[in-house]
Amino acid sequence: MSHHLDSPIARQDVRLDTTDLYVFPGESGTVFAVNVCHSLAGDIPTPGFHPEGMYEFKIDLDGDDVEDVTYRFVFDERDSEGAQAYQLHRVAGAKAVDPNAPGAVIAEGVTGREAQASGRRIWAGKAGDPFWIDPDLLHQAGHAVHDGTKIDLSAWDESKAENVFAGHTVYSIVLELPDTDLVSTSADGTIGVWAVATLATDSGGWRSINRIGLPMIHPLFAQYDDDLGDRLNAGIPSEDYSIYSDAVIERIAAIVEAYGTAQDPRAYAERVAHRFFPNILHYRVGTPAAFDFLEWNGRTMTDNAADVMFSIATNHPVTTGVGKESVTRKPRATFPYVPAV
Repeated sequence: MSHHLDSPIARQDVRLDTTDLYVFPGESGTVFAVNVCHSLAGDIPTPGFHPEGMYEFKIDLDGDDVEDVTYRFVFDERDSEGAQAYQLHRVAGAKAVDPNAPGAVIAEGVTGREAQASGRRIWAGKAGDPFWIDPDLLHQAGHAVHDGTKIDLSAWDESKAENVFAGHTVYSIVLELPDTDLVSTSADGTIGVWAVATLATDSGGWRSINRIGLPMIHPLFAQYDDDLGDRLNAGIPSEDYSIYSDAVIERIAAIVEAYGTAQDPRAYAERVAHRFFPNILHYRVGTPAAFDFLEWNGRTMTDNAADVMFSIATNHPVTTGVGKESVTRKPRATFPYVPAV
């Protein structure tokens, strides 16, 4: 549960509920992929992408935690066969932060089919979910962080751990950009990435429904705090630390103190809060992606994000008991990379 069904507002319409964000090198450039509309929610009348919503990849090129380029997908209603036409807009410069800025339409397509435009490759449609986690361990970890206790594994049998997402599906948006589209001003070519799903309001504005950068932030800190979950989905990354760090530091310090794994639990918690916020996934363009204990550099579909984030938050080794072998539909090595269904 990297970001699945993470807050009350997201659960109201799972077409706008982002589950995971991935950034990694592809066949011809850098791949950005985001998943929504998880089948774990059960049957819904019209699955797919919300025709009154926007799905955006936000990219920071200069390290100030503010987007310099927004790639925005908007979808039409489903046709009689369930397909949806879409447009891809590119909004650059100061207007990249403005949900009302139209930008330039750089591609059009239909779900389930690959589209190409100026070296960019685009695909959107139904896919398998490549994420994995055991639900019992997930819930116990959420309780521990919320309550400031050790993770209670007394009733958990690792040998019987199961992937709750095995066989489930999502709707994916995949965008592969030439690396020349991602010229970073940082010394090592690092960009910052997050994704936002928003819904049109009756007053003509836009409401942020889901915002995702790093994996597992919501399951760790908002699994049993719906209000925090909704608030984490709003706002902007540059304000994350000032708004959310106090609550996160308090919870991390409490669980680390319970484990006794740091001489100064609060100092450890403060360092972790600086890693978690702003909630942005960073990636050095043109390098192998890896979200692991050593570094966070993008994220592939086979990175063990849950073990990494649980262990860092608790300052104690935590395993979910399942791995990538539990994924029944495997990611593809070639575009569009997401698991086929």
